[in-house]
Amino acid sequence: MDLGLQGLNAIVTGGTKGIGRAIVELLAAEGCNVAFCARSAEDVALTLQAVKAKGVKATGAALDVTTDKLGPWIQQAAGELGGLDILIPNVSALSAGATIQEWNDCFTIDVLASVRTVDAALPLLTKSKHASIVAISSVAAVEVARGVRAYTAAKAALIAYISSIAATYAAQGVRANSVSPGTIYFQGGVWHRRQQNQPEVYEAAFKRNPMGRMGKPEEVANAAVFLASPAASFISGANLVVDGKITNRIQF
Repeated sequence: MDLGLQGLNAIVTGGTKGIGRAIVELLAAEGCNVAFCARSAEDVALTLQAVKAKGVKATGAALDVTTDKLGPWIQQAAGELGGLDILIPNVSALSAGATIQEWNDCFTIDVLASVRTVDAALPLLTKSKHASIVAISSVAAVEVARGVRAYTAAKAALIAYISSIAATYAAQGVRANSVSPGTIYFQGGVWHRRQQNQPEVYEAAFKRNPMGRMGKPEEVANAAVFLASPAASFISGANLVVDGKITNRIQF
């Protein structure tokens, strides 16, 4: 299937590791020009080298999305690419508990940074004929597990926010969807760290996967890039669960 991404322009936050890196690389492989940010300058440089090798326009920045530098960077990045068609907010505090600090971190990073990202990008997206937003949420938003967690509430809020954007901006040609991954394993990722430091937590989660394995970043990227692409032109307001059926529920 031709996703229709050739020559389009995308911005991805949190684009140098795991799911974000897989999204950036798949967009570039499909011929999409890509701008991305992350906190580590070294990771940005390495990712930028890999993406440019695919023959597309690419730019990256070492950036904390909770600062006032976010909005100006989005404007600059879109200018360097030649416009903006696709926005993928993909940042998370990944907090596992429910302390006041973790509540603050989750809403500051997972929710408010995504809101600020979308707010800065919307004036650019409304000029595109293929405008699309895909936010990366989590199955934690749709099924309670492991007690009270700030992460759960923040990711649920993100889905609700994206749905409201979809309804509000549909008439202006902007689609908005979310993707909710399950347990995704990669070197350096949260489940790799738990495998090393909290093996009992890792084993319990692994056993919950009915497919007998955890997911890969590329499998989430496939879903996110499809939703972002013109091939999904009549899909908006959806939350696509990519979890190998770890969530034991009926999805309507």
